[in-house]
Amino acid sequence: MTMDEELLVHYRLRLQPGERADDKARGIALEQTAELPARCVPETLLATHVGQVRSLEPVSDGTFTASIAYAPELAGGETTQLLNLLFGNISMKAGIRITGIDWPASLLEHFRGPAFGIDGLRQLTGVTEKRPLTCTALKPVGADAGELAALTRAFARGGVDIIKDDHGLADQPSAPYLERLQACQQAVTAANRENGCNSLYFPNATAGPADLADRLAAARDAGCAGVLLSPWLSGMDSLRLARDRYGLAVLAHPAMTGSYFADGHGLDPAVMLGDLFRVAGADAVIYPNAGGRFGFSQATCESINHALRRPLGALRGAMPAPGGGMDVRRAAHWIECYGPDTMVLIGGSLYADGDLTAATRALLTTLGR
Repeated sequence: MTMDEELLVHYRLRLQPGERADDKARGIALEQTAELPARCVPETLLATHVGQVRSLEPVSDGTFTASIAYAPELAGGETTQLLNLLFGNISMKAGIRITGIDWPASLLEHFRGPAFGIDGLRQLTGVTEKRPLTCTALKPVGADAGELAALTRAFARGGVDIIKDDHGLADQPSAPYLERLQACQQAVTAANRENGCNSLYFPNATAGPADLADRLAAARDAGCAGVLLSPWLSGMDSLRLARDRYGLAVLAHPAMTGSYFADGHGLDPAVMLGDLFRVAGADAVIYPNAGGRFGFSQATCESINHALRRPLGALRGAMPAPGGGMDVRRAAHWIECYGPDTMVLIGGSLYADGDLTAATRALLTTLGR
């Protein structure tokens, strides 16, 4: 492998009792590829198909950084095998955390990333000026389709850019997916005609293989420009399916990813929510904002923003969507921190106001609309 052709993965290693750093790093390289002792691997494959430890440096007592190179072809052109290559078997070991990835052009060209990205979402919403996009969520679970449609209409009259289903709205009897989809899309269309805005409704299409394609097709046929998907529930390829087969923009939700964010083991949030979600096709990515109810630091949020927007081959930048307890009163502050290419996701504090339309208009005023 030449350096420009390799998938270079950066790890932080925390040694367990009795471990040596060089053994741990070499063990990862073998475990993630040949899954055999080096002596059992043919010499030709050791050089071409087994991970290569490129660097190993001490950070502190018992902690090291390691960079391991893999042949891109080992991903097999599939997000499933890509994840397996990055963290499959070693996820069941201790003291291994992925802190960064250097991507080869071949993988970026294959996976292609967002179909719309930051600029495309601005075109879909009609927000071409440099202000942040706004987003809110329909909730709570248990409301029926008519009630959710009424909420959609109220938010759209206020001018919010994207109105998404809460990620907990699926196909429950209280508001079945197809009924909710039709009601909310009709509501947003009617409100847009009334006020001349261009609010979009993104239904939650997250589902298993048996239902996912039907839900994506229904969203497209109803006139939706995009959908909400939780890739760690429906699979990373759900992003590519929505993009390639149905032409839908994708707002990705981080449900279930938090189990990988422990300090000493797992994946850095910027790697998962930034690099991986973007490479797989997310146009915007929701994450829990600093100061909310989930405990991310501002530095972590800024690292996610950077990963979503940074130059990465020919991939479009994806839009960060901080949420999870973001307050209307501090929205302008966070835009000062994160910049205008951000989607402000606010739910609870708009609901707390009581008048959803007035609260939404006030939010837009504070953000420069």
